[in-house]
Order: sequence, then C-alpha cells, then structure tokens
Amino acid sequence: MIAVIRYSAGNVLSVMNALARIGKDTVLTDDPGVISRADHVIFPGVGEASSAMKYLRDHGLDDVIRNLEQPFLGICLGMQLMCSSSDEGSAECLGIFPEHVSLFPPGRGFKIPHMGWNTIDNLSGPLFRNVQSDEYVYFVHSYYVPLSEYASAVTEYDGISFSSALSKDNFHGVQFHPEKSGKTGERILRSFLEAV
Repeated sequence: MIAVIRYSAGNVLSVMNALARIGKDTVLTDDPGVISRADHVIFPGVGEASSAMKYLRDHGLDDVIRNLEQPFLGICLGMQLMCSSSDEGSAECLGIFPEHVSLFPPGRGFKIPHMGWNTIDNLSGPLFRNVQSDEYVYFVHSYYVPLSEYASAVTEYDGISFSSALSKDNFHGVQFHPEKSGKTGERILRSFLEAV
C-alpha cells in the first residue's frame, strides 16, 4: 500500500493522479496507523510551512513521520518540512535533515518564486537510477535547501546552487514536482516505488 499523507497542503490529488497513471493504487490519509503500516509513504505539498507543521503536530503525525522505516518521499513543501527549520513562518520542522530552509534573496534579477522547468545535476542515490544529469523537471518554490552532504541532486537558479533532492537512509525528498515533470518525473516515481 502507498500512503499519501493528507495535511494542510495542496497538490495532493496531482500526486495521486500521477501514481494512478503508472498503475499504482494509493490511499490519502492522516491516520497514523495507516501511515505506519504502508509499504511506501509520500509526503507531497504546496502550502505554508508553519501552518503545515501545526497540522502535523495537532494530528500526531510529526513523531510518526520521524520514526518511519519504510521508503519515504517528500515533495516540494514535503521535502522542506523534513528539514530542521524554515524561514517561512519561522517554522520548526521535522528535523530529519539537519538543514535550514531559506528564502531566495530578492533583487537578484530573477523572479521569485522559481517557477518552471530547470535541470537537475550531480545525481546520486536510487531515485535517479534511470535519470541523466541535465534532464528537466518542474519547480514552483520561493524557499530552498542549501547544498549539503545530503544533497542527491543539485539545481542552479539565479546564481544559487541548491539541493533539489535530499537523501538519508529511507528518507528522500525532491524540491521539484515529479508528478508534473513528464516522463522524467514518472521514472523518478517508479524508481522510488520499485528500487528504494
């Protein structure tokens, strides 16, 4: 069973539709027991960090997520919430990755949010076993995770290189939206479900 975590964030149905297109059944849930029993867990999201964390804490999902041992994938806000803290709403996050999420600095000539197609590079780990460097994926975000030892993909925007994917043990995160990234995104989702 693939559990898609329901919380105060959007874009959940797009992820479920993408998984249905590759023949995978999912359940949308905020039930800690269902999430704990799932074979794979996906944590998508478009929203605001502090309100999303409040929902997780209020529903007892923060500790559940931290203690999961099955393959786990955070997408966009889902990846950012896996970090320690965020500039967005001064949020204290899950702390799976010891990283701080920063706002792109204004006035550098590029638009914020970073929205549209961009490449991923310096790929490592099981998510990218069927993806080549410099393939394009779709981004929509104003906050980013700096480069770190946990980066499994790197993207550059407006002179800033950032972690476009993170990986640590069973936990994986992608800043881009694989569900909106065509065949490349489909291969990444398949790799998560089949190889991780």
